[in-house]
Amino acid sequence: MIRVRQVKVKVEEDNTEARKKAISKKLRLPLEKIKNYTIRKQSLDARDKTQIYYIYEVDVELEQETEFLKKNTSTDIFLSPKEEYVFPEVGHENLTHRPIIVGSGPAGLFAAYLLAEKKYRPIIIERGEPVEIREKKVEQFWQTGKLDVESNVQFGEGGAGTFSDGKLNTLVNDSRYRKEKVLSTFVACGANEDILYSYKPHIGTDILKKVIRNMRQKIIAMGGEFFYQTCLTDIIVEKEKIKAIEVNHQKIIPCDILVLAIGHSSRDTFFKLYERKIQMEAKPFAVGIRIQHRQEVINQIQYGNFYQNQLGSATYKLTYKAKTGRGVYSFCMCPGGYVVDASSKEKMLAINGMSYHNRASENANSALIVTVFPRDFGSHPLDGIKYQEKLETKAYQVGKGKIPIQLLDDFMKNQESTKFGTVNPIMKGNYTFANLNEILPKEISQSLQEALPYFGTKMKGFDQKDAILAAVESRTSSPVRIVRNDRLESNISGIYPCGEGAGYAGGITSSAIDGIKVVEAILEKYQPFLN
Repeated sequence: MIRVRQVKVKVEEDNTEARKKAISKKLRLPLEKIKNYTIRKQSLDARDKTQIYYIYEVDVELEQETEFLKKNTSTDIFLSPKEEYVFPEVGHENLTHRPIIVGSGPAGLFAAYLLAEKKYRPIIIERGEPVEIREKKVEQFWQTGKLDVESNVQFGEGGAGTFSDGKLNTLVNDSRYRKEKVLSTFVACGANEDILYSYKPHIGTDILKKVIRNMRQKIIAMGGEFFYQTCLTDIIVEKEKIKAIEVNHQKIIPCDILVLAIGHSSRDTFFKLYERKIQMEAKPFAVGIRIQHRQEVINQIQYGNFYQNQLGSATYKLTYKAKTGRGVYSFCMCPGGYVVDASSKEKMLAINGMSYHNRASENANSALIVTVFPRDFGSHPLDGIKYQEKLETKAYQVGKGKIPIQLLDDFMKNQESTKFGTVNPIMKGNYTFANLNEILPKEISQSLQEALPYFGTKMKGFDQKDAILAAVESRTSSPVRIVRNDRLESNISGIYPCGEGAGYAGGITSSAIDGIKVVEAILEKYQPFLN
């Protein structure tokens, strides 16, 4: 196969034959010489709003490929590389017990999936419930406000990303092709094949739930075992090595490998691990708000008048450096989505964004968040958690248990809103007007008020007066990093912290990749558990 880059196709003409003609033109070969092609990457060139192109990278099957490449002089045409994930060689140490994985978010699920593939028969414990039951609990919470603190938007099978847009784009890239392993596994479990090459790959929360269920069933078929409503409540250590865990404050399970994929919201677990002298450190994270616009406005800004209805729901990415030196940026942008109540603790309120696969709601929403540093909240490794909890408690109080919302112009003027403009709120959970400045620390409010007009210069109309803001976006990433060595173990031998909660990832794909890295470290040391 031959790899061909920079294959340009007009958006309005895009189809199988048009791509084939563009490949033919790029290769300077007749159409009949092209036997087959496979899309490897797709991007969008929208610099000229009067003519937008898809840009493809493809693998092409030709007759006499070797002879063709000998004559080729273009740097955009070359022999297709082998892009396939390969497991490492297995180590020689024996396991006394089956590996235990705590948490079934992306890091935990992929750690379990790969261990099961290699016949290590992992045990997965999850404090929440299977995704089918969890989904019903979350919908009930949004409708009634009745919160299950162990099964909600944060806790349960699939992790926090289950109730999101299911975005899969990541800046992580390596020569081991771990990302390709993640995406191909998702496709094998029911995701659309376009995630393998799309410039903005996403699954959508509705499809993601089915994918997670299928991953579970495959893990079980390969020898894995799941235990739900099973919370890690203690660890037992001997001579700086893990010996057993306690679950639900009562049952002791022996183990010599413990993968900690606990997610960013398992605050009680962080405190217990710290009490048991697992080394941790505070890390920067970010907090802020969510902003809603009508999706058609974002489409017009990004794609122009001609293409605004041809390219689906548009995304955006914005960054700004405030005068204080703090970064202000968009995060977890959800086209055609919903702002959702993502609370996981009584009398504390946190929000997130979510989209279904079709991204068909009338609003776009995105977090707008501001960097916070350990100097903002204290020197103790767990002070960042207390900072988050203080914000969430304030949000709950100011909103009287409902999501606090405010129009952009009123936020700038430090006054409570009284009516909506052209944007209607698209929310999962109850909401009420409030002054978000009463929730956010002064340095966060000021940074956002400084950034919003700047974002309006980058995307004309972004800072429209009646855009709807909501608070508080506090769970962007873990405020804690569990220290690990170059073998990916904590200071307690046999404990492998991984994923977003441990401070080593930031999203579905990067968390899954980190779970794979931990599996590689385990495989390189231990034989499969065969008893």
